[in-house]
Amino acid sequence: MQMGFYFDQTRCHGCHTCAVACKDWHDIQDEGVDWIRVSTMEDGKYPDVRVFFLVVPCAHCVEPACAEVCPASAITKRAEDGVVVVDQESCLGIDKCNLCKQACLYDAPQFGAAPNAKMQKCNFCLDRLAEGRKPACVDACPMVALDAGPLDELERRYRSTREVTSFTRSAKAKPCLIFKPKMS
Repeated sequence: MQMGFYFDQTRCHGCHTCAVACKDWHDIQDEGVDWIRVSTMEDGKYPDVRVFFLVVPCAHCVEPACAEVCPASAITKRAEDGVVVVDQESCLGIDKCNLCKQACLYDAPQFGAAPNAKMQKCNFCLDRLAEGRKPACVDACPMVALDAGPLDELERRYRSTREVTSFTRSAKAKPCLIFKPKMS
């Protein structure tokens, strides 16, 4: 089984509740560390300008580039659910490495401001997953724009696409994100 995320751009209004819920649930104190990112996108020319949002957590890729390049083997993919996790104790830190950040197309690896900060990223709320609950970002979204679960179930339920404006899909990494785009 491979876990993944679904994002409905037609519902999102950029409130950042998902990002706040993530920081709160995981007690992320580091300024500038965002395990889930909300980007504002614009399209068109005046007077036909459209604004839309793109929400991207870690893509928990089928073939994670971050794990491939980690010299300390601190990043692994769980066999039981495909969630990509980091062992911060094994991480060499940003001062001695940061190959994971360079390799990831989706800006998932995050580092705090502390000297030689260790990598951190979305862990699919494994504590909540163990209790049969959705990730904090999903439960917090007031617009029901996010969902998470087994990727094949999400694809059947939403009949969505893996392509969306401003998201580059890596055929090699195979990110486990599906979308309902606002614009085609």
